[in-house]
Parts: sequence; structure tokens; C-alpha cells
Amino acid sequence: MEIVSAAYVKSSAEYMQCPKADRPEYAFIGRSNVGKSSLINMLCNKKALAKTSAAPGKTQLINHFEIISGYRDKSGKMERKSWYLVDLPGYGYAKVSQKQRKGWSMMIEKYILKRENLVSLFVLIDSRHEPQKLDLEFINQLGEWGIPFALVFTKADKNKPGATIRTVEAFLNMLKDSWEALPPYFVTSAVDKLGRDEVLGYIATLNTGDAVA
Repeated sequence: MEIVSAAYVKSSAEYMQCPKADRPEYAFIGRSNVGKSSLINMLCNKKALAKTSAAPGKTQLINHFEIISGYRDKSGKMERKSWYLVDLPGYGYAKVSQKQRKGWSMMIEKYILKRENLVSLFVLIDSRHEPQKLDLEFINQLGEWGIPFALVFTKADKNKPGATIRTVEAFLNMLKDSWEALPPYFVTSAVDKLGRDEVLGYIATLNTGDAVA
């Protein structure tokens, strides 16, 4: 799948303010400072699409981007598809008040549960660290809610390949304690563009059911 264009649409303080739910939607979320904005920019091949910051908590609203992608169907014909990519506030640590963190949590929960065109949630995991309780709790909550999701392990360029493999395997092994089947997962690097084709190919398949990435 090829990204033809990617453009900012709007930022919303609650799910009811989001754009009309008239096309497939894919949201990205993770702990603060997991590299979410950098990953989004890498996927869309547009450096300044999502705002990046070294300080956790930069994203504070539900940010919608309209993506136009091109792909070839089984017959080889080139088709275009319009869909939304959503940048959600990070969960976990950020230098804000407890009241503000609670507000973000409620905003995220309502969006995830009530956004009717949300096809899948991409949960970002920092591949440099051992499995974190907060990530595991969030993923298990998604399971209780019945929300489709995939895992995206970020910042693989910061590790030696063997260290990344061990981190991913450790995380997946911990999920096996409470999951009968593991979710799809991808290993990525915003610097090296590792995993870009795989993530976009997965979205193309969800968008069309028969797309060839």
C-alpha cells in the first residue's frame, strides 16, 4: 500500500466532536514518550504531520488525519482508499495534574468504546524496556471490552537486534498467561523505517479484505 496524501483534519476534546464516522479509522496509543508521533510521521512519510516532543504528554487531544492510500486489488487494478489515522493521548506518566490525567483517561475510554468506525487500535510498546505493568493492564482491558487491536514495538533502532527479540518474546510470553491467541504484532523503527510496509499492509488488508500491500 502506498500513502498518496496525509493531512491534518481536526483535534477533539471528546469523541462526540470527532469527524463524521464515514470511513475506516485506525487509532494509535501508548505510554507517554513511546515514540507515537515519530511512528505516525514515518508511516505517512511526512516528517511534520504529528507533533513530536521530548517531553511526555505532548498529545492532549484526539487528533484526526485523513489518509488517502493507493493499493492494487487481486486483479492488479490500482484503487484509492480514504481512511482516518488517529493520534490519541498517551497513557501513564506525564507532567500534568491528576485531574488532567483522569480527564484524558475518560476521553480515551469513551473514544475507544463509542467510536463506531474504529477498525483497530494500535498499541505501541517501547522495545527497549522489559514488559511494563501499565501496558499489560491496558491490553487486558481492551480484551475485556472486545476491542480489536495490534501491538507495535517501537524504537528497535535503539537496541541490538537480539535485545529487541528478547523484549518482544518476553512481552508476548506474559500475554500468554491471560490470552488464548496473541494479537498481531509489528517491530518498528521510525529512524530506519523498519516495519512500515508491514503495518501499512495490515491496514490495507483490514480496509479491503483482499488488498495486496
